[in-house]
Amino acid sequence: MREEEVHYDIAVIGGGLAGTCAAIAAARLGRRVALVNNRPVLGGNASSEVRVWVCGATAHGVQRWARETGIMGELYTENQYRNPEGNPYYWDQVVLDAVRAEPGIDLYLNTDVREVAASGPEDAREVHSCTGWMMGSERRITFHARQFLDCTGDGLLGHLAGARYRIGREGRDEFDEPWAPDDADEALLGSTILFHTKDMGHPVKFVPPAHAKDLTTTPILRNRVLRTGDNGCDYWWIEWGGELDTVHDNERIRDELQAVIMGIWDHIKNSGEFPDAENLTLEWVGSLPGKREYRRFLGDHVLTQQDILEQRQFEDRIAFGGWSVDLHPVQGMYADEPGARQRYADGIFHIPLRSLYSANVTNLLFAGRNISATHVAFGATRVMATCATLGEAAGTAAALCVAENIGPRELAAEHPELVRRALLRQDASVIGLSDDDPDNLARTARVSASSHLSRLAAEPTTAAPGERYPLTRDLALLLPVDPALDTVDLLVHGAPGERRSELTVELWSTGRPENAVPVDHVLSTTLTVPADGPHWVTARFDHRPDTPQNVVLIVRACPDTALVLVPERTDGVLALRSRVEGDAAVDHDIPEEEGQLVLEWQARGLRRRTFAFRATPDTAAFLPERAVGGFQRAYGGPQMWSSELLPDPDRAAQWLCLDWDEGQQLTEARVVFDDDVDEYLNNLHRHRTLFEVMPELVRDYRIQSREPDGTWHTLLTVAGNRRRHRVHELKGADGGPVRTDALRLVVDATHGARHAHVIAFKAYGA
Repeated sequence: MREEEVHYDIAVIGGGLAGTCAAIAAARLGRRVALVNNRPVLGGNASSEVRVWVCGATAHGVQRWARETGIMGELYTENQYRNPEGNPYYWDQVVLDAVRAEPGIDLYLNTDVREVAASGPEDAREVHSCTGWMMGSERRITFHARQFLDCTGDGLLGHLAGARYRIGREGRDEFDEPWAPDDADEALLGSTILFHTKDMGHPVKFVPPAHAKDLTTTPILRNRVLRTGDNGCDYWWIEWGGELDTVHDNERIRDELQAVIMGIWDHIKNSGEFPDAENLTLEWVGSLPGKREYRRFLGDHVLTQQDILEQRQFEDRIAFGGWSVDLHPVQGMYADEPGARQRYADGIFHIPLRSLYSANVTNLLFAGRNISATHVAFGATRVMATCATLGEAAGTAAALCVAENIGPRELAAEHPELVRRALLRQDASVIGLSDDDPDNLARTARVSASSHLSRLAAEPTTAAPGERYPLTRDLALLLPVDPALDTVDLLVHGAPGERRSELTVELWSTGRPENAVPVDHVLSTTLTVPADGPHWVTARFDHRPDTPQNVVLIVRACPDTALVLVPERTDGVLALRSRVEGDAAVDHDIPEEEGQLVLEWQARGLRRRTFAFRATPDTAAFLPERAVGGFQRAYGGPQMWSSELLPDPDRAAQWLCLDWDEGQQLTEARVVFDDDVDEYLNNLHRHRTLFEVMPELVRDYRIQSREPDGTWHTLLTVAGNRRRHRVHELKGADGGPVRTDALRLVVDATHGARHAHVIAFKAYGA
């Protein structure tokens, strides 16, 4: 056995998506990081060993403009380009490459941390080191660091360090959560094993092993739906162990789950009820249970059900989620009730930094499913893309703690602006935070552009004539209002013959700037629609809000009439339809509760299409100033610069310019492009998207500085860009800073969109 001791700024224990993103974030801020994982591959439950598809704030397309940015966003879009078919082994390589690209990270795979050295009083302990055994290499490695991150999921590092935590469900009285049980208990969400199948093109028999479960002796056939298919996505409900200890009983849980999978496959292959399964074989069955829940650490804030569903905006928010509060019966697959109960907030929800560090261990942060949250709130934060954003935030905080020589609590209480500015600089997943970084010189510049989108409209053309979309249900448009909405013309097919129709049109606010559903009624009007058509009809609103905002224009159902659906995406606009009986649920195995606005108003099925309309007056929502010092996510409007319509996406020739009254010495430029965060992406086979690269993304661009004689000098040229966030070092001819009084971003081509979009253009000096 070899004994080793290593020293780092930060030790991240656990290499799931939370730990991976934490390590990358800290390394990008200049810290030396050890990333320690007890498995041979990174990704945790998302890896090829377990194969759970990565869910997050988009919630399978339920939430709008909600896909994660930052490091998780990079992983999503890189995987979409490399791996559009969702091969789990290709996904492993995407995650591994992201870690290996950071020279500040040393990766320790197959290294199981089992010992922790910590000291101090119970209320103020400090971790000094942790020790792991590298399996297969006979190396016992002790990791010394200034900050430690527990991203293990199960929370073993924090437990050994003496960090306070909980296991199980809180009683209702403690936090007054409606979904909490009357009394506290130790019930958990169970673990799951998945499987994949393959069509062999010829009949394949299946002889069940002796341990296969006889499903007729269980409630499964009565309460769950079995299907054939090429993967196990529909079998997330193969879950068990919630009444046990999901760590200490892990082997027993694995055996039961595998026995049930063999029983399910025996029933599908040999019961005679599934003739389409004749040519199918089992291609892969997991051997490692994917755990959902175990320890949840206690921080300075315990996230609750009310925090989630009321979308509380914390001053120290560092990430967001959008998944439902998603709780499963403790009996798992053997329960008589449905496999899950879910409740969505009206939009995304926020998570504070105070939920990411230990209340009693001074140099311990955590991220993933073990954060400071109640069992109920954990039901919404536990999905992996959300865990990844928490990892980026925790890694960022740890790096700042090292740089400032302070602890996480002091950072959160006394220097929250450092975290906020670092996350925005990295384009992390935060909403409703504007850039106030004094180091960003773009904030002091005058901003101009070659053009900007000012007319808000979607009209049929010869090439895209649109289609009739019957008003058999309520339909709606979400529109940005900046500064006013006087009129909206709608293109409507009237009733056939000579009969006129009366159309009710309503204006609603979204309640919160991060939401995209109708919440508060503003006004109503009635329009007369002539027969046949289509006809343009005008709704008058004269709506002038105090601040820019999104509104929802609802067109109530009207027999024999129809709107016109144009097959084009319109910047800042969403088409919505009200849910009616018979519409598909988000998940066919989960009954949906009443009164959930994001489910009552669906964008799924209408994305990248718009009901024909024309709005007045011209909008200021896409002015070039929107790319400087503002928000980097949709928030009460699209929050980006958009050029006028381009005749050809391959010849954009649009520019965005920063002008200063005095010369600047510039060393870095950062650009955030639009990669359409409303497009739902998934890493595996759960959902596929048409585009390998989002059409809205800028493909080719240049950054230029202005010379004293007024000419423009090209500092750098990029072709074939596939990333939303680009960081460029700027160098003058002498190798030093670029000295100029103007910096220009020239967009030469997009990946297909006919507008140039820039969300942020930033400049930093020496």
